[in-house]
Amino acid sequence: MPNQVSELHPQVSKCLEQFGIVHKVFACDPELADTARFCEHYGFSTGASANAIIAASKAEPVRFACCIVLATCKLDVNKKVSALMGTKKVSFASAEQTLELTGMQIGGVTPFGLPEIPIYIDALVMEQAEVIMGGGNRSTKIFLNPHELEKLPGAEVIYGLGILK
Repeated sequence: MPNQVSELHPQVSKCLEQFGIVHKVFACDPELADTARFCEHYGFSTGASANAIIAASKAEPVRFACCIVLATCKLDVNKKVSALMGTKKVSFASAEQTLELTGMQIGGVTPFGLPEIPIYIDALVMEQAEVIMGGGNRSTKIFLNPHELEKLPGAEVIYGLGILK
């Protein structure tokens, strides 16, 4: 089912259009949406896959941020993200928190169409010619030049957000 036309999440489509983000859509089997399985099945490098991860502060009121790192990196949630969010403890948002905040399931989360939260992009993402990201659902992916991400309100490039695995 590669590259058959599929629908992006409606709020993702609206955001891409609103900010004039140049992209291509790639349809995928929802069972293969998780990064490692997607890259292996469709023949893409994990080094060109950018994951959008929702981070949540532990203190009330809970605050969120979207962090974008390459699949070859782990998110420095304990030090870097905590410092950026100005709180002592931060963790990955649960699947339930992510769905409630974004309307998107894990495996399809993308920075496009999010509520007004900070978007932190690891500098290593910006070094890629093209990245593949979630399409807001588990049946689509988005290909784009990573500099298109800078068109999003609240987007900020951060050095050291991701740590190579």
